[in-house]
Amino acid sequence: MKKSAMRPVFPTSMSLTAASPRRLLSPFGALVLITAAMLTMSPLAGAQLPARVGDKAVPSLAPIIKQASPAVVNIATRGTIRDQRNPLLDDPFFRRFFPEVPSVPRERRFQSAGSGVIVDAKNGYIITNAHVIENASEITVTLLDDRQLDAEVVGRDAGSDVAVLKVDAKNLAEMRLADSSKAEVGDFVIAIGNPFGLQHTVTSGIISALGRSGINPEGYEDFIQTDASINPGNSGGALINLEGELVGINTAIFSRGGGNIGIGFAIPSNMVKAVMTQLIEYGEVKRGMLGVQMTTLTPDIAESLELASGTRGALVSQVVEGSAAEKAGIRAGDIITSVNGRQVTTSAELRNAIGLMRVGEKVEIGLLRDGKPRRVTAVIGERDSVSAESSGQIHAAFEGASLANADNNGGVQVQSVAEGSPAQRAGLRANDVIIGVGRMPIRNMDDLRKAVSNVRAFAITIQRGNARLVFPVSG
Repeated sequence: MKKSAMRPVFPTSMSLTAASPRRLLSPFGALVLITAAMLTMSPLAGAQLPARVGDKAVPSLAPIIKQASPAVVNIATRGTIRDQRNPLLDDPFFRRFFPEVPSVPRERRFQSAGSGVIVDAKNGYIITNAHVIENASEITVTLLDDRQLDAEVVGRDAGSDVAVLKVDAKNLAEMRLADSSKAEVGDFVIAIGNPFGLQHTVTSGIISALGRSGINPEGYEDFIQTDASINPGNSGGALINLEGELVGINTAIFSRGGGNIGIGFAIPSNMVKAVMTQLIEYGEVKRGMLGVQMTTLTPDIAESLELASGTRGALVSQVVEGSAAEKAGIRAGDIITSVNGRQVTTSAELRNAIGLMRVGEKVEIGLLRDGKPRRVTAVIGERDSVSAESSGQIHAAFEGASLANADNNGGVQVQSVAEGSPAQRAGLRANDVIIGVGRMPIRNMDDLRKAVSNVRAFAITIQRGNARLVFPVSG
């Protein structure tokens, strides 16, 4: 993950204690109520802007908001989670001195609040964030007219942070999905959601940037950045354009303390639509694979390949036998520069672009070979059929992880980890760098293969950001 002084990035759902919802009133809520009361008593409280100033009409967003608001819902969840075990308990050194410390995780009840958007009134489909309903056993949807409905989960995809819910009700309002590819930096947008539990709060701003990634290296990202105020409770809410169409689903914020500072992120509606279609059809997202190991083209590598200054892309280090890439004619040493006409500047961008495509979809790949531009067409293959890219052939514990030689200081980088895979259960995360197995240092993929060959269980050392971690792994 890229470093930033503005870290951390917060998901924008809001957790509440099961014992007392009064937390909404203290201290923030109390301040809101006091302020509201003062405004009510003020002689200016009932004042309104004039319809016209001179010869010009005063613009208002009210008609757009009246049109869109009925499709935005409040989502309340309840469930039980297990507190994470202290990582020190997995440290053999710590266990030598504190063997009596119990390692059984505790269970506790939780409740949280977020937002959602009705996108199909006929079938009762609601879009929200996957993290809003994570671990939820009860989901209650509250409409603008105060109706409360039980919702069932159609499907959730942690990689894109999109989930689809379904409710059974009549007279629902729905919101049209915009074509987010037409969005431009500077477009006016409106965020509607339930920040801090304050239902149907509206904020406005502009699109500050497009195609943001690197916020969550474990996910598939193409975020819209906006300065419209987004706060805890806004997760899953609507980011709409001036046509009242859904241009994005609010999902995260950059913040030092968890509140809005004018940098929020939304999942583009085109990505939402693609994921939603698969969740409704399959209950999950069946992501395809191109079948390459790749690394970001650095200026030093570009210079060594005698490429023009400023050349950017993803350098293909390996092509998996029998993969979509091999069938399309892609070779090791090629530099992929575009996908379906959209520029690719890093290996992460290529991974995101391919990971959001469906199996069997045709994709036009722009690449450089020996400094000369080429175009090839690939048919995206199934993830399970590309065994080498999943790294399952190295050791069963790494199944579901995409591994490649690290760029700079040696080691093996974890490029992606499939949700629910053995690699995820082993504790691996995207961007981890494997630097040791047992007492053997790991410099590359060959070292890793030798270290885990014919070994069922072992200790693995990884570099995660600035931290070095050691934990046991078994196949």
